Amino acid sequence: MAAGDPHLTSPALGCGESPNTVGYGLHPRSATNMPGEMDRPLISHHLVESNSSLAEVPNQAFKVGILGSGDFARSLATRLVGSRFSVVVGSRHPKRIAGLFPSGAQVTFQEEAVSSPDIIFVAVFREHYPTLCGLSDQLAGKILVDVSNPTEHEHLQHRESNAEYLASLFPTCTVVKAFNVISAWTLQAGPRDGNRQVPICSDQQEAKHKVSELARAMGFTPVDMGSLASAREVEAMPLRLFPGWKVPVLLALGLFVCFYAYNFVRDVLQPYVREGKNKFYKLPVSVVNMTLPCVAYVLLSLVYLPGVLAAALQLQRGTKYRRFPDWLDHWLQHRKQIGLLSFFCAALHALYSFCLPLSRSHRYDLVNLAVKQVLANKSHLWIEEEVWRMEIYLSLGILALGTLSLLAVTSLPSITNSLSWREFSFVQSTLGFVALVLSTLHTLTYGWTRAFEESRYKFYLPPTFTLTLLVPCVVIMAKGLFLLPCFRRRLVQIRRGWERDGALKCALPEDCALAEKCSHV
Repeated sequence: MAAGDPHLTSPALGCGESPNTVGYGLHPRSATNMPGEMDRPLISHHLVESNSSLAEVPNQAFKVGILGSGDFARSLATRLVGSRFSVVVGSRHPKRIAGLFPSGAQVTFQEEAVSSPDIIFVAVFREHYPTLCGLSDQLAGKILVDVSNPTEHEHLQHRESNAEYLASLFPTCTVVKAFNVISAWTLQAGPRDGNRQVPICSDQQEAKHKVSELARAMGFTPVDMGSLASAREVEAMPLRLFPGWKVPVLLALGLFVCFYAYNFVRDVLQPYVREGKNKFYKLPVSVVNMTLPCVAYVLLSLVYLPGVLAAALQLQRGTKYRRFPDWLDHWLQHRKQIGLLSFFCAALHALYSFCLPLSRSHRYDLVNLAVKQVLANKSHLWIEEEVWRMEIYLSLGILALGTLSLLAVTSLPSITNSLSWREFSFVQSTLGFVALVLSTLHTLTYGWTRAFEESRYKFYLPPTFTLTLLVPCVVIMAKGLFLLPCFRRRLVQIRRGWERDGALKCALPEDCALAEKCSHV
């Protein structure tokens, strides 16, 4: 699932250092010892009391400065103090806000705060950057870490990033963009409760290295994003809301709307038009419950369809070194999200089915059926075939949902990291295909002989389950075809690097633009 924490509650922070500063030891403890250090609570009892006297902290550890007094600045100070750094906070009103910071942090005026540290976190909004220009002389040669995040409107309005704007105001400083994707909560609770990665970019390599070491000492994982020109891209990360889920969610919503409309026409509109029966009460529960399994089933088949298409392309081309078309590559990358949405719809279908007997309309139908039975003098309605069909149908549905649950659980990063590649591949590929087969058998058992009954074709429309079987059956038959020795052997050879003679050709100049629109295998 996508990287990046929720939007910061206050301007984000970063750190930087002067390119002229000699290398230093960031921490009495090395970065390799930090995971054990992160196990202890960050906010201990001796940090709760603030240092209202503004007394200087003994200069025993590397000193880091912070300009700003917002939520993020306070969380950052707490994190740095907990990581055994000497922290000095600069504010225009130090006595007023000193009680909000941990006792291990020195809170003083801005001029004093920037005089000794080589790395200064700038924790103020973009519009307040010009107010720091009076500190230009004291900041000369130092590293400024910009941690701010623009709003969506500001990101579209300004052509330059906040970090580039800060660099233009302080040309004698080295500006580093970092820590903007880390929330104030993550800083206080620790990186284990949030995203560990910290994207870092700057035009000065040594400054990036020092900020990276600082991030490691705090328990985070730095990621080099290149020069400061990448700051705009880094600042856009917190603005994205589930970027990898947009297409899968739209696909699931589109399928739901289509199947819901189809079921509405067949099971609500047709009885109303042809027989004058009002069955609109089915819309909130019954029609939704008929739609959810259709969406879940089709989505599950769409998880494995792109793999079938990719295998067919490799067999046709005779090589694995040619790019897939862009649409297929994106489809392959969204399989995890599509699979999780399939599990979500299947779980909702199970809950709706479990609660369906509680509805008044269902109980009314049961009572009505019992009355008709008494009036017809029928002693029982036991039909052996129907009993077996329903028992098998329910059993297959439970097995399919259980297998889907296993697939969903193993998609969690904490579970995935505990599995070997072979184990993960077996669960996601082999068991995933088993789930698709079980779902197909579940659907076929539900349909039984209904697909051949004329009364099931309302408005001449086939039953919904017959439509849902189209894509899954194609996937299952294609998978079975690839298991034949003639195809399987060749596919294994291709995926091990074998190429058919002349399969890989250099693109001609006129094909270059087309080649760039495709992605590698």
